[in-house]
Amino acid sequence: MTTYGYARVSTSDQDLTIQQEALTAAGCEIVRSEKVSGTSVQGRDELQTLLEFVREGDELVVTRVDRLARSVLDLQTIVQDLKIKKVNLRATEQPIDTSTPAGKCFLDMLGVFAEFETNLRRERQLEGIAKAKEKGVYKGRPKKIDDTKIKALKSEGKSVAEICRELDISRVSVYRAFKN
Repeated sequence: MTTYGYARVSTSDQDLTIQQEALTAAGCEIVRSEKVSGTSVQGRDELQTLLEFVREGDELVVTRVDRLARSVLDLQTIVQDLKIKKVNLRATEQPIDTSTPAGKCFLDMLGVFAEFETNLRRERQLEGIAKAKEKGVYKGRPKKIDDTKIKALKSEGKSVAEICRELDISRVSVYRAFKN
């Protein structure tokens, strides 16, 4: 039986050291780490490597369940995959141990709360954007293309293809400028 650890933070400026040390202290022989959002399992190469590599009797350890997944569906899929392989899941900071009924129950509850927290964060972000737009502070990404320059080139008799080449922009951008 091998004990594997998985550490994850959401952004590149966050530090993995605390999680890595906790996993090593919990007896993990191998610790895989990555800096990527946990809202999806897509693009999480280290997690995918671990899930493919673990074998019957192994154990996967995380510090908290939200390090593994932020949606109930992703968490249940990961847990189901581990169950099929007869791999135990354990968390160091939460009473999660899929080898016990109470640990499985607690895991499901924490998964629901992790997804709830993600949804609340998304709502707050959208509210903040709406409020900023209302105040005129948030205007989206700045325009890269000057519509007046496109219209001026058109008034000079240049074709759409010539405008695209000269300004190194797409045809869609040119037609969008004509509408404005």
